[in-house]
Amino acid sequence: MISALCNDIFEKSIHDYHLTDNVLTLASNPFNSDTLEHLLYNKNWIDTVQWHLEDMVRNPTIDPEEGLSLKRKIDASNQLRTDMVEYIDSYFLTTYKEVQPKKTATINTESPAWAIDRLSILALKIYHMNVEVHRTGANAEHIITCTDKLAVLLEQRRDLSTAIDELLGDIARGDKYMKVYKQMKMYNDPGLNPVLYNQQLQ
Repeated sequence: MISALCNDIFEKSIHDYHLTDNVLTLASNPFNSDTLEHLLYNKNWIDTVQWHLEDMVRNPTIDPEEGLSLKRKIDASNQLRTDMVEYIDSYFLTTYKEVQPKKTATINTESPAWAIDRLSILALKIYHMNVEVHRTGANAEHIITCTDKLAVLLEQRRDLSTAIDELLGDIARGDKYMKVYKQMKMYNDPGLNPVLYNQQLQ
């Protein structure tokens, strides 16, 4: 099942990141570059680094210049994240390119890779909620609350994993078809963001 593969790789990526727990650490992807595993590991590594950048930028005492620098790193990370989703969807498009959709086939509300993107974020939520469940010095109420939240997150992962596997099965059988829309992020495009193209006229 693809979801089991995803979950295993996401857990490995998160574990590897936390060996240093440093946003400057570069990924050491253990998988061959032409594999889905390689894409999944890179995807989650980007998400994991961004998770910690998001924590850092919310420091209420952060220096404004440092905060702006972090915000720009987060913006760049969001672009990489979207790129990785498209690479993963391209993998699935290639995998199922010979499948002839049935006349009754329907389109899904999201592509497989965007569902996998949510699975990657869930892996991070589960990891960090588990940290809170076992945090030394936390009071009993905190532990109980986080334990309840962890149970919900684990249930979400089971449900989402099932849905992803069912979607890919439907695509493989021709009951659903993939239709991927390439990103159209306007704020990164100097020809579409008015703040950027107005500067070019000055």
